[in-house]
Parts: sequence; structure tokens; C-alpha cells
Amino acid sequence: MLRAAGDLVARAASRRRLCILTYHRVLERPVAMLESEPDLTAFRWQMELLADCFNVLPLADALAMLDAGRLPPRAVCITFDDGYRSVYDLALPVLKEFGLPATVFVTSGHVGSGNMWNDRIMDALQNLPPRDLDLSAAGLGHFSLRTPADREASLRDLTEASKYLPPAARDALVRRLEAMAGSRGGQDLMLSAEMVVALDRNGVEIGAHTVTHPILTSLDDDSARREIAAGKRQLEALTGRPVRLFAYPNGKAGKDFDARHVAMVREAGFDAAFTTAAGAADPGHDRYQLPRSRPWDRTPLLFGVRLLRWLAQGAPALPAQEHHKKPAAPIAAPQKAGATLPLGRK
Repeated sequence: MLRAAGDLVARAASRRRLCILTYHRVLERPVAMLESEPDLTAFRWQMELLADCFNVLPLADALAMLDAGRLPPRAVCITFDDGYRSVYDLALPVLKEFGLPATVFVTSGHVGSGNMWNDRIMDALQNLPPRDLDLSAAGLGHFSLRTPADREASLRDLTEASKYLPPAARDALVRRLEAMAGSRGGQDLMLSAEMVVALDRNGVEIGAHTVTHPILTSLDDDSARREIAAGKRQLEALTGRPVRLFAYPNGKAGKDFDARHVAMVREAGFDAAFTTAAGAADPGHDRYQLPRSRPWDRTPLLFGVRLLRWLAQGAPALPAQEHHKKPAAPIAAPQKAGATLPLGRK
């Protein structure tokens, strides 16, 4: 049914579109404080549905097909942000089982070196006693930890508020919470250097996601430029291959990045860059602000229908000041040595 509906959507549209999915972690089992992340069971049925009902493409190949007007119907790409080790430990075996390619946007400064600030906050909140947390001195107010539901809500609110602190203030807050909780960041969650190389050698493309995952608008221009360019250089040195694709941290156009950062990404030599706007990319969309959508549906039917709806609706509108013309030259498909994953079943 989903294949037939997708073919109808493709025939009705004036041009083929591409739906790019975003994941972060895959969990061994459900975790209440990470309800938006799929566990291994959910991830597996999602990948099986993609393999059965959609045409899953390597991201660089799909962009080249989009430019050339050669996308198949029901075209989908799979991406992961940040560089969690669960991509290697849990996601890669499932991807290989169903023959699905993927791209991982890696925060280079966390490769084999500590957890990201949001995970450190979660670990600290999990270890604090059930009481009220007073962070008014940091300008963040009070947070209740008295019940599991309070703790989950406080994690969401504190994580969202902390995103937009200047990096030094955010680091100080994380260290303060860890000192209060007596925690040290929990288990290592991020990819090691060896895992990044192994993913690359197994046909998973490595993209860049800055060095330390800052909100780019919170930085001065020189710092933002270093974050973008250095992340690319570090990953290229690690894998020995060009890193051509970039994902903006947090990814909201006009809020988390703006026209300055779009220009920096182009100048750094990336071929394309990705936001977190929901929708599907079409041939006319800015190649440095391509939408990617995070799936959250809990049943296969709703999951598949959402992808078809995004393919039918096309790309979201960009803020006027953020729009730039796509590159004059089409994006070339990768010429990558080593093992590759075959495409999905249909």
C-alpha cells in the first residue's frame, strides 16, 4: 500500500523529491528520559519498512540524482547526528541486514573524548536527589526533580534553555550540575576514532557537524568559522577521505544559524548542508539549507504515511534572508573505495 501510494505521489508531483531522515542515538531498550530516541526494536522495524517500501539511497548519490532529475519515486536517505557509538554498535548491524546506506554527521571534538553536554546534563539530573533544583543564579530559574515526570520535564526544559547559553557559560553550568550530583558524565556514549573509520569502510558516509556542537549564532564569526572548517579537516585526517556534507547543530534557520554561516559552509568546501526543517527536498531547494526530518511515529503505518506526506508537500519555506542559490555545478556522486552497503529491497 505504501509503495503504491508513494508512486501516486511521485506521478502527481511536477518533480521528484527526496526525504532525508534524522536520527541521533539508537537505544538498547526504551529510556523514559530519551523517549524521542528509538530503541533497537523500533529502529529495526523502521529500517525494514524503509527497505520494503521506499528507495533508500546514499545521501551524496541522492543529491546528484536530485540535480539531474533522476530520483526514483519514494526516495529516502538515512542520517545520524552527533556521532553516538550506538550508530556503530546497534544501528550498523541493522543497516547491513537490510542493505541500507546511511550518513553520520560527526561532532569531531567528541570522537573518543567525552560525552556531549546534553548527555552530561541528563546524567547529572538522574543522579540528583528528588528535590527542587535552583539555577536562578545562572539565569535559568527553578526545576523540580520530585517525581519521574518532573525530572523528565526538567531535563527537556533545562536542555532547551542551555542550548542558547554561550559555550563557556554552558560548560560552567554542566560542571556545576556534575559537582552537585557527584557524576562524571556517565558511560562513554560517543564513537571512537576506530569506529568512525570502521563506519566509513562499511559504506557509511562521514559528514561534519562542527567540532563541539555549538549554536553557531552564539559564537563570534571567527569562532564559528573555525568550528565549521576544523571539524571538516579533523574528520578528513581521520578517514583519509573528503568530507563533503555538513549538518548545522540544532539546525533551525534564522535561530541556530544564519546567512553568515551558510556562506562559511560554502567557503569551507562542503557540497551541501542540512537543517532540521521538516519536509522533503526538491530540485530548486538551496543545497546549503536542505531539510531533514526526524521521524517519531510509533507504528509502521503512521511512520510510512508521514514520509509520504513530506514527499507530497515538498520543501518548507526558508526565511527570505537565508535563501541562497544552489551551486552552479551539480553535486557529483561519490567515488568511494572499499566495502559499500547495497540499496534497499525495492
